[in-house]
Amino acid sequence: MSTRKNTPAAAPAARPRANTKAKVTKPAPPARKKAPAKTQKAPATSQKAAPTKTQKAPAKPQKVPAAKSQKATAKTQKAPAKAPKAPAKKSATAAKPAAPAPKSNKRKRDDETEDASAPKTAPVKQAKPLIKGAVINQPPTDRLKVYVFGEGSAGELGLGTAPTAIDVKRPRLNPNLDAEKVGVVQIVAGGMHCIALTADNKILTWGVNDDGALGRETQSGNKYVSMDDAASDDSETNGLNDRESVPMEPDWSTTQIADGTRWVQVAAGDSTCFALTDDGRLYGWGTFRGNKGDFGFTITVDKAWRPMLLPELKNITNIIAGANHAIALDKSGAAWSWGAGEQSQLGRKTVERTNETQRNTLIPRQFGLPRGPKNGIASISTGGYHSFAISKNGNVYSWGLNNMGQTGHTENAGEDGAAIHNAKIVASLKGKDITSIVGGAKHSVAATADGECFVWGSMKQGESGIPRNDLNDLPEDILMKVYDDNKKVTYPAILLQPTKIDDIDGAVTNVAANSDTSIVVTKEGKAYSWGFSGNYQTGTGSDDTEVEATMIDNTAIREQIVIGAGVGGQFGFLT
Repeated sequence: MSTRKNTPAAAPAARPRANTKAKVTKPAPPARKKAPAKTQKAPATSQKAAPTKTQKAPAKPQKVPAAKSQKATAKTQKAPAKAPKAPAKKSATAAKPAAPAPKSNKRKRDDETEDASAPKTAPVKQAKPLIKGAVINQPPTDRLKVYVFGEGSAGELGLGTAPTAIDVKRPRLNPNLDAEKVGVVQIVAGGMHCIALTADNKILTWGVNDDGALGRETQSGNKYVSMDDAASDDSETNGLNDRESVPMEPDWSTTQIADGTRWVQVAAGDSTCFALTDDGRLYGWGTFRGNKGDFGFTITVDKAWRPMLLPELKNITNIIAGANHAIALDKSGAAWSWGAGEQSQLGRKTVERTNETQRNTLIPRQFGLPRGPKNGIASISTGGYHSFAISKNGNVYSWGLNNMGQTGHTENAGEDGAAIHNAKIVASLKGKDITSIVGGAKHSVAATADGECFVWGSMKQGESGIPRNDLNDLPEDILMKVYDDNKKVTYPAILLQPTKIDDIDGAVTNVAANSDTSIVVTKEGKAYSWGFSGNYQTGTGSDDTEVEATMIDNTAIREQIVIGAGVGGQFGFLT
């Protein structure tokens, strides 16, 4: 975001018709598991600046106990219980009575026998240092101002432990991400955490650290207090942990990285983070979750508490993450997917006979998208449980969960658990010249080259951004109606076809979405939002659902040119 120069203050756009709908009750945040008693020590807290030296990989990956569980609005945390140390084992020879002294003429032979039977320490195999490959990616360079809003009770806003770091109703400049001192060049929102890349080649994370999403230990924050204490009038911290609520670097102490490596892109899922290098290597940490809970991060690592190299992936040029899956694009135009695939979000056949065969989806594999210089894939994006790819010839492909028609395919929309199992061209987007596309949990948003904005999928929480009265003017065959809770009256619930939003002043250039909320940015530097706002994640200052596209406007951003946006599970940001 840059400051406007010699430009008079823009008058805020007239807010569309007021939402007369009754206030939407906030949905209960997803339940988090209770933290089990720890049986091992938590990882060391040592951190390094962005690595430039080769580091040795550990002989064995360390197992680290599960991180504490934390609800989105949880107010208390407990330090993990430490298990007592196991008693030292006695050697077999120590348990036996001492043997009588051997005769002098047998001393040499006995000594040789003892030496032969003594345990020998195997030499530690030294990992080969990584050699940096050819540079195929360049990092962004523009320093960004970061304005945050929404729910911050778990540190998602990165504002630290200040009493005002929770329930930020409108955009607020984050001083911990100062454009000059820190220099964020890219920022991405996960479910309840964020990751950012800086101009001086650092990676920063903050927010909820359940399952290792931050890539570092956070349990020893020295400002952690109980929410009972925080509720008092003289509290100064609101119960936030400073090791989660302040942007900090992951722990690189056990990560092997080639000399001279530069980071070029970051991505985040619900409990994962990824970082891409200039020579096409991909690192990640955290874990994926499936329908039954913990799913794993790789085929051999359940939870990666520190960054680790993903060696199967080489020459990667783009990385994106959904709620519990990831997709990478390599320089040949081939797409790779991995993670939990129970909603077909990987775009490839998965086997679910046993836990072990199901976990094979944690191995990155190519899947059915076109390749080649003319028809290959140009860009990739995701929703929570569905995904998109735009080919070089302009076709849009989608796959994954389709119970609310969020993929843009209509054949099984509205059916419980409906999914598009393999990547298919979205016929309704043909010829629209889509340049930017993204999905929320059950809806999707796209922008065209000429600045039009299209939406489709669920409409239950205002995800369409279209005024309810205007829905009556839409053709009936593109609306799917469902019964209300009393099963007496039907109302439009699914927008089956991509439909243009007309209430946005200006050409849309960027789109962002998560859960039931969307934000778009126009060429003129303005941001519009709509959808569920129970935690102020629309940035409009209201916790009522915004059923129409509404301009985000306050004194903090009025003179700024907005160039980007992001949405988390219950918060958002503008840059």
